[in-house]
Amino acid sequence: MPKEVKYWTSVAKRIAILVIAIILTIVCFKLAIFYMPFLIAFAISLLMEPLIKKIMKKFKFSRRVSSIIVFIITFGIIIGLLAWGITTLISESSNLLSDLNGYYSKAYAGIQSILNNLDFNKLNISNDILDIIKSSSFSFLEKISNYIQNFLTNILSIITSIPTIAIYFVVTILALYFICTDKIYMLDELEYHLPEKWMKELTKHIREIARVLGGYLKAQLTLILISFVISLIGLYILYFVGMNVGFPLITAIGIAFVDALPILGSGTIMVPWGILSGLNGDLKLGISIIVLWIIMSVVRQFIEPKIVSRKYRNTSNIYGCSNVYRF
Repeated sequence: MPKEVKYWTSVAKRIAILVIAIILTIVCFKLAIFYMPFLIAFAISLLMEPLIKKIMKKFKFSRRVSSIIVFIITFGIIIGLLAWGITTLISESSNLLSDLNGYYSKAYAGIQSILNNLDFNKLNISNDILDIIKSSSFSFLEKISNYIQNFLTNILSIITSIPTIAIYFVVTILALYFICTDKIYMLDELEYHLPEKWMKELTKHIREIARVLGGYLKAQLTLILISFVISLIGLYILYFVGMNVGFPLITAIGIAFVDALPILGSGTIMVPWGILSGLNGDLKLGISIIVLWIIMSVVRQFIEPKIVSRKYRNTSNIYGCSNVYRF
């Protein structure tokens, strides 16, 4: 076969693989509503697996008994967290929606006061540019307000759709139970129905993916969860001592979300929040928020190398370098 034919055949194969991968990705996203409960159950079962094996080894129980014990404990924790989380989210989202216009008015007045107090004559800024700055600032504020309003409305609509949530929850719990108790049986059935060569290749690739991607995701999720828990506890402490922290759970979720983004970190929210609180006269809250951010940063810097090196040894250096510029 001529070299040109081989070259174009290779290119065609790669393009075909790329197209198929894109189509499969789109299909997976479209069908996520159907397989998401099973994916969540599988992820939880991976977290439960070490505890199941530990109980089996220590108490000499069978896998089914050990799985049922861990399942009951996990089920109780999930129910408790869901009940608290849903009621708190509904309460905080409703209160924030009702108070959103008031916060918008305060922010609008604050921006207007800052712009009025600035001496633009010393900066040699023309009136046209000044008008553009003012309109852009108010437009940006309005867009943020609309985004928050739509986001909170969507959260409330999702949470209050009880039948859908109930079906998802029941399917997830059932899938979690059967995955934990019948894991060995499922693997045996898979080995029986698939060719031996396929099973070897499939096992090899699954283990490699679990080692590389699973370790990275576990490390990331652990760090995000730690940031969320520390910020939630800290914000609730500030809330209970009477400081102006109105929505601890929603704020902690927002901090954890930003902390999960590349380059950005919890300081992207907490440092401006602390500075603005101090400038608005609430110096105690501003200092408390900055102190809480420092505690979160110190804890993260202390435990991150240990978590990453334990759960993702082969790429700990790469991962560590990727977080050098986090704020």
